[in-house]
Amino acid sequence: MINTRVFPIAACCCDASASLDALYRRALPNAPDGYTPEHLDCPANRPVLRSAEGLSSNESSWLDARRNKTLDPMRDLLRRINIPNFDGPSYIDRNANNQSALPNIGIAVSGGGYRALTNGAGAIAAFDSREDNSTSPGHLGGLLQSATYLGGLSGGGWLVGSLFINNFSTVSALLNDPSHTVWQFDHSIIEGPDAGGVQLLDTASYFHKIEDQVSDKADAGFNRSLTDYWGRALSFQLINATDGGPGYTWSSIALADNFNQGNTPFPVLVADARAPDETVISGNSTVYEFNPYEFGTWDPTTFAFVPVEYLGSNFSNGVLAPSARCVRGFDNAGYVMGTSSSLFNQFLLQVNTTSIPNFAKSFITDLLTSVGKDNNDIADYSPNPFYGYHNSTSRNAQSNRLTLVDGGEDLQNIPLHPMIQPHRQVDVIFAVDSSADTDNYWPNGTSLVATYERNLNTTGIGNGTSFPSIPDTNTFVNLGLNNHPTFFGCNSSNTSSITPLIVYLPNSPYVFQSNISTFTLSYNTTTRDAVVQNGYDVVTMGNATVDPQWPVCVGCAILSRSLERTGTQTPEACTQCFEKYCWDGKTSSAKPPSYEPPFKGQAVKTSASIRQRGDVLMTVVASAMVGMMMLAL
Repeated sequence: MINTRVFPIAACCCDASASLDALYRRALPNAPDGYTPEHLDCPANRPVLRSAEGLSSNESSWLDARRNKTLDPMRDLLRRINIPNFDGPSYIDRNANNQSALPNIGIAVSGGGYRALTNGAGAIAAFDSREDNSTSPGHLGGLLQSATYLGGLSGGGWLVGSLFINNFSTVSALLNDPSHTVWQFDHSIIEGPDAGGVQLLDTASYFHKIEDQVSDKADAGFNRSLTDYWGRALSFQLINATDGGPGYTWSSIALADNFNQGNTPFPVLVADARAPDETVISGNSTVYEFNPYEFGTWDPTTFAFVPVEYLGSNFSNGVLAPSARCVRGFDNAGYVMGTSSSLFNQFLLQVNTTSIPNFAKSFITDLLTSVGKDNNDIADYSPNPFYGYHNSTSRNAQSNRLTLVDGGEDLQNIPLHPMIQPHRQVDVIFAVDSSADTDNYWPNGTSLVATYERNLNTTGIGNGTSFPSIPDTNTFVNLGLNNHPTFFGCNSSNTSSITPLIVYLPNSPYVFQSNISTFTLSYNTTTRDAVVQNGYDVVTMGNATVDPQWPVCVGCAILSRSLERTGTQTPEACTQCFEKYCWDGKTSSAKPPSYEPPFKGQAVKTSASIRQRGDVLMTVVASAMVGMMMLAL
């Protein structure tokens, strides 16, 4: 039986009071006027675009601090893992003065709505040494503290954003928030939070606040889209602040001491460029990233970055006109998280196919009309900061408008793109996949296939990135590669440039059937906690009860590229791990039967189940729409 840990527990962290206290020391609400962007005088050193020819000076300086801060936790993690006949701590000590020799770790959390948030939260809790029991035998606490980069997309982006905007809190602190203001998913995002009154009136007040905030942005002269509403609604659940923290910005992460001192990984969210009437496929989309310093893309199309703090400013050909003022506050944290998950706007567009009351349909239709149906699932980043820049290659250089969509619309549902950039020199990526690829909402490797195929695209969109070979999705299912951890890229000699090892960690049922529809927008607390617990077990293989050697194999994956660079012989235990977990190149491409993975442990009990699928989602909306209708009266 799997020896699981249970969420939430009263003393959830090594120091519960300190962790909860950290939850209240949030990122800075540094926007000048709440949700409304504002034109202000520019700093003396006026912001400009830079070409994506390398890392920014800010990221490079931050890396110097972060890489040093990973030494102690990596040394401790390897000590606890205890690779047979290999002294991991001594290896770190011998190479401590040479950052380029040491392992460089990334963690990427896929999209998939609340399923991805909660499953990913379990993975992050398992990797976090601050969590109670996470450093016990068979566990992997310290991997998060050893990582340099942490990427999120859609639901995974909500997780990453919520952690950082809440001062890099622990997962347990967010689950156990005594104020009950964050991660309370039992109230649908459409219904709004419970304010202690009649829910109908609470919902009306909730949407009134959101509408006021979004309207103020429009009144200030900035385009609005459905993502404004979606992002504001997300913030009420993800940010521990009054009214969803309308003044909290993505760039404020860079002002937090915890981040500045290199005590956290580098957070990155991903979105795709797409015009409202365009079809996105993995081979033609420009992938953009949001990090604490910049917004932009490494792709050879736009190939540029702009300071994220000054999004909304009127750049042209990479600079601001001498008379132009700077805009601040456009990079609202909820809007950025909503941009990376704007696919969820689609549920509003499906209203006429549902059985909710006609008056509710009429209200949503009016909302769509007022915002503009051509905006459906896009996020509007006008004025385009890349206007007139790289005219010969950029698809958006002559457009005043830049529109973005969910980062998974190109099928790259795991945010690997930022971590395979050669300038970042990432050795190993722990890829947590909560995608709903199969008919039963389990992953089947589609995201890895999409990234691999994009890298091979003859248009050159990969721009020098390298990615290991990936088999077709039928092979994933037929060979069970999506039912347990699998390593891709074990033999680096098969590639001619820097290629990270991919540790694929697919969602599978250890203690709970966590294959919940992406479009399920409410989880009761016991279901939320069960998915988190299952995610913990997915990445630890049930705290090493499924495979006692799994922690050793994780250590080997961490060290693999570093051992090659330093000319260190691979330990025999690692050779055995690679034989067990590396994809061996075999394929089985016949159409597989319906994928129904069995439990790997004993199922946990939950209260009333929320096994509804996406087509049932709209029944949740009906009661909420009554409150929304009150706003129209």
